[in-house]
Amino acid sequence: MAKIKIKDLLIRTYIGFNPEELVNKQDVIINMEIEANIPEDALKKDEPEDIFDYKTITKKIITHVQEGRFKLLEVLTQSILDLIMEDEKVTWARVEVDKPHALRFAQSVSIEMEAKK
Repeated sequence: MAKIKIKDLLIRTYIGFNPEELVNKQDVIINMEIEANIPEDALKKDEPEDIFDYKTITKKIITHVQEGRFKLLEVLTQSILDLIMEDEKVTWARVEVDKPHALRFAQSVSIEMEAKK
C-alpha cells in the first residue's frame, strides 16, 4: 500500500454562479491523497507495470477541470474524487479543492471530500 500526494495542482476553470464567474475562468488549487495497492512484483522489479499511474490520473483531472463548467465547488470536488476512485488499484482518496479569493478578506475557500472502497 502506498499513499500518493499530489500538491497544489493549479488549474483554471469556470467555477461559480455569479454572472462574472459564468464568463471568466478562475484558478482552483487541488490537493489529493490517494492510497493504492502496489503489487510486490513491481517493488521487486522496479518496473511500472500494474502500479497506480499518478501521471495519467493527473492528466485526466486537468482535462476534466479545464474543460468543465461548475457552479458549485462541492460538485467539482466530488467529480475529481469520482475520477480517482474509478481506478481499481485505489483503495482510498481524499481531495481538497481551494477557490482562492472566493470570500472577501479570506485567502480561499475549500471543500474536502474523501471516499474508500
